[in-house]
Amino acid sequence: MDFVQARKSMVEGQLMTSGVLEPRVLGAMGAVPREEFVDETQKSIAYLDVAHRLAGPAGRFMAAPVVLGKMIELAEIGDDDIVLDVACGTGYSTAVIARLANSVVAVETDEAMVARANQILARLDVGNAAVIKAPLKKGAPAEAQFDVIIIEGAVGAVPQALFDQLRVGGRLVALLGDGASATAVLHVKGEEEIARVEAFNASLPPLRELFPKPAFTL
Repeated sequence: MDFVQARKSMVEGQLMTSGVLEPRVLGAMGAVPREEFVDETQKSIAYLDVAHRLAGPAGRFMAAPVVLGKMIELAEIGDDDIVLDVACGTGYSTAVIARLANSVVAVETDEAMVARANQILARLDVGNAAVIKAPLKKGAPAEAQFDVIIIEGAVGAVPQALFDQLRVGGRLVALLGDGASATAVLHVKGEEEIARVEAFNASLPPLRELFPKPAFTL
């Protein structure tokens, strides 16, 4: 399979036709080999505009290209930005963001997936990103403050700990809602409050760790 052509088709036939037009985002997604981040059996379908389930106990998915592209574009990542990538899976989103930012810290909960992601990033010479093992709701406080935080999955609510790791003026992009009925929301941290802008509807598999547990009732 011609993966170079597949990437070009993804950019021109999926991203651009869906409204992702920022040249830096298109360039980053057109340069990162998406097929490297999935299992061998999935390589031939890596560029379909669907979320790909990743092996491992965490139940992670690699986001569909259009959803990820829109979220990254919404975050307006600059060359000097330090970014936190929450629920990065095998690191595809991390590699794309690393082409746009100064540096990226990514968090995952499964040790084997963290190791695999770091191995792929090293193999692709992504030198300004690292994946660490941590609960998603805790983020990476030792590396804070962040200019941008992106959560790769649908969530019920954004944990306060993540807002605490966002600098004033920083942006956090998350899909709020359950799976197919989620809304991409841009959060901008002010001195005293967080502004919210609902940007677009999207679908990503839910991150159950970031849904409030139902109250116990008799």
